[in-house]
Amino acid sequence: MKSINEGAAAARPNFVSSMTQKLGPLLGLLILLIIVSILNPSFLEPLNILNLLRQVAINALIAFGMTFVILTGGIDLSVGAILALSSSLSAGMIVAGLDPILAIIIGCVLGGIMGMVNGILITKGKMAPFIATLATMTAFRGLTLVYTDGNPITGLGDNYLFQLFGRGYFLGIPVPAITMILAFAVLFIVLQKTPFGRKTYAIGGNEKAALISGIKVPRVKVMIYGLSGMLAALAGAILTSRLNSAQPTAGTSYELDAIAAVVLGGTSLSGGKGRIFGTLIGALIIGTLNNGLNLLGVSSFYQMVVKGIVIIIAVLLDRKKSA
Repeated sequence: MKSINEGAAAARPNFVSSMTQKLGPLLGLLILLIIVSILNPSFLEPLNILNLLRQVAINALIAFGMTFVILTGGIDLSVGAILALSSSLSAGMIVAGLDPILAIIIGCVLGGIMGMVNGILITKGKMAPFIATLATMTAFRGLTLVYTDGNPITGLGDNYLFQLFGRGYFLGIPVPAITMILAFAVLFIVLQKTPFGRKTYAIGGNEKAALISGIKVPRVKVMIYGLSGMLAALAGAILTSRLNSAQPTAGTSYELDAIAAVVLGGTSLSGGKGRIFGTLIGALIIGTLNNGLNLLGVSSFYQMVVKGIVIIIAVLLDRKKSA
């Protein structure tokens, strides 16, 4: 009887620890929302909440793709550059007379191809993900500047659907937020309910064991990096529609916000552990932090400092959980 009680007592802390890890990001978001709303009550105004959701959508879409990458134990530093290059190419097509929606679709396909280049360099070229995506980040950013000659691409017209994609509302909700929710729902099912999702976790948990078990690791990785590139391009299309122009410097440092959202959401940088729901919460934390600091009139310089501190704390917590 004593051993049963001792076992129950030992299991209780493990259960509490597990629940804390799962609910930690959500509790952190709730606490942040309460603090910001107390410091500035206008934060809770419906218009501001809708603007917050619109702002979060871009980072969330990139972070969803980053979640798959980090779950395999990788990293993708090129997403910001892919966003810039794909959106510039799409904008160029629109200016040339192509239907804007078709241009967005082609841009997403091109973003997926750019991401697959990363996957091929990592799997076939045996390059470390950090080095491979750092190299392609530089190359893609350079190609963007070459294509645009360093100038924004404007004159994208007034196509209703194109404007709706980044600036419109549907049933009172910003279309970018709806896009984010739909992407989340699809990717949640893919990650949690499909063989592809199970393979993603298996590769991050133990890549050698995944290979032995028959998983075609190189193919899965190429697909994952392709997915990351495609989502970055989709985020770029939203940004282009929102600004009604393609900026050659768009996406700069977006990869850092995406990584921060993934880590804040509880995904381990060592791979194999994490949930896309946590990434959504992490993106909301980053967005709330940015929005709240803006409402409080905090300088953008100090905002960078605060964001850096938050990332450091998140990584330290990740290391503590992995220890």
